[in-house]
Amino acid sequence: MRLKVALQMDPIAAVNIDADSTFRIALEAQNRGHDLFYYTPDRLAFVEGRVIARGHAITLRRERGNHVDFGPETEVDLGSFDVVWLRQDPPFDMQYITTTHLLEMIHPRTLVVNDPFWVRNSPEKLLVLRFPQLTPPTAIARDLQTIRAFKARHGDIILKPLYGNGGAGVFRLDENDRNLSSLYELFTSMSREPMIVQKFLPAVSKGDKRVILVDGEPVGAINRVPQAGETRSNMHVGGRPEPVGLTPRDLEICATIGPVLREKGQVFVGIDVIGDWLTEINVTSPTGIQELERFDGFNTAERIWQVIEAKRRG
Repeated sequence: MRLKVALQMDPIAAVNIDADSTFRIALEAQNRGHDLFYYTPDRLAFVEGRVIARGHAITLRRERGNHVDFGPETEVDLGSFDVVWLRQDPPFDMQYITTTHLLEMIHPRTLVVNDPFWVRNSPEKLLVLRFPQLTPPTAIARDLQTIRAFKARHGDIILKPLYGNGGAGVFRLDENDRNLSSLYELFTSMSREPMIVQKFLPAVSKGDKRVILVDGEPVGAINRVPQAGETRSNMHVGGRPEPVGLTPRDLEICATIGPVLREKGQVFVGIDVIGDWLTEINVTSPTGIQELERFDGFNTAERIWQVIEAKRRG
């Protein structure tokens, strides 16, 4: 089976080929004989009934500083492709949301991964709200009185943007902190969105586990350990990836959420687990598959393409 595959992603020339999950997925597709076309989200458009993109056919290689060759810029009808990958990083803003609306027009005749309707309706920090039995105490609010009351109940909290990513804008406010009002003023001056507040989990000092699911089934995990003196464990801000196994609690979490993810067409998902608690379900552009492959030898990209190819065979 030879598929026409389009990648909607951030600039590919700038990716870290040793860590970027989209690069690994695309390289696996190329190795399987599929044709690759690349474009950035700003080059996606709807014109007179067609969803089009301007971009380039690409050839990839695992060679630092020389990992991509571009064909001439061309305009393509994405409705003629077999698969489109929705893989740009958040922020989950109106540009991002608009791309999901446009790609929804060609899905499922063209298979968009992950399903854009459910990406739009299941952003990372909101989908977890459907599973309160799995998550730490959580509040989503823009009202300062509500946030203060939550902090009074739980003492030590994490405050972060609802639609952020990569650990940006994440603050820990412990029992003695006096900065809640100032941070609230900062957040609300920059955005009209609510904030998310969660009870701080001390187990984060031992790591924030990224569990990777393919078509609703867990395939492995990596542990991301924060630097000394740092609350955030994201690899973007210096978190150290380590090998880790799946615990019975991890498997319980996956068994609960996996059928929902499969039903909603979320082929590639990364969930975040701290201690025994699910904190995020990442459906936009999860990462971690290259680290998992180095630690465990499991080729997640191969498994992803096996699922996609099966879906295309119908």
